[in-house]
Amino acid sequence: MQSNVNALKNKIKQNLAFSVLIAALCITLLFLGFMIFFIAKNGIGVISWEFLTQPPRDGMMYGGIAPAIVGSFLLVMGAIVFALPLGVATAIYLQEYSPSNTALRIINLGINNLAGVPSIVFGLFGLAVFVRLFGFGVSVLSGSLTLGILILPAIIAASQEAIMAVPLSFREASLALGATQSQTITRVVVPSAAPGILTGIILAIGRAGGETAPILFTAATFYKRGFPTGPMSEVMALPYHIYALMAEGVNPERQTLIAYGCALVLLALVIIIALSAIIVRNKHRSSYGH
Repeated sequence: MQSNVNALKNKIKQNLAFSVLIAALCITLLFLGFMIFFIAKNGIGVISWEFLTQPPRDGMMYGGIAPAIVGSFLLVMGAIVFALPLGVATAIYLQEYSPSNTALRIINLGINNLAGVPSIVFGLFGLAVFVRLFGFGVSVLSGSLTLGILILPAIIAASQEAIMAVPLSFREASLALGATQSQTITRVVVPSAAPGILTGIILAIGRAGGETAPILFTAATFYKRGFPTGPMSEVMALPYHIYALMAEGVNPERQTLIAYGCALVLLALVIIIALSAIIVRNKHRSSYGH
């Protein structure tokens, strides 16, 4: 009798916990859906082929945002190209080669703390190091490197978790078949951890695409009619363009509409890049049975 009562209590607790989780999920989706609907409702009116393919004109009140779209894409992809190999290599070393000691715990603590540093600090770092010390100036290169450092801790942490989740039996089987440790890592561990690593990349893309402060000092320019001609060129970027539209100018109504249109395009750009990463992740996941 007592066992039945305990089982009933556990069942009630379990149902209550699931109800709380489902409610939290629904609230999150509700706010997300409302945000997307609000941005789309206010920004869809200015979206046109001209808006997407032409440079701005007449004080950015007319024309399009093509240079800002291209600039944002270059900055995000440049940050990923810089941060991905460095982050994955760091995670492999920390997880597979580094001895588990106090130094490793301090390094992991530092990585976690870096993930919480305000983005404006990374912007000032990029200004001091890449723009001035290395002499790259305000450019795509400086902005990409700054954004790469910004998302690096997140990629390292996600890659470590993904590598840690690979079963030990995979490593033992590979080593038993005569593979070296480096062969085991490159041919077994990393491919098996690829879905988790790509999940971290997806989150990093979202953050890099929406940051304004790091590119404010290192890459973005207020107004540019043409497209960037190389890694040393200044660029317009959607996050900074939205900020400029809302903070400057003499036609607030028109500027607000354009800003919402830019926000909608930025959201779509991040979603497209993230969906591409999700497709690659799912392909790896199905290939390795995850």
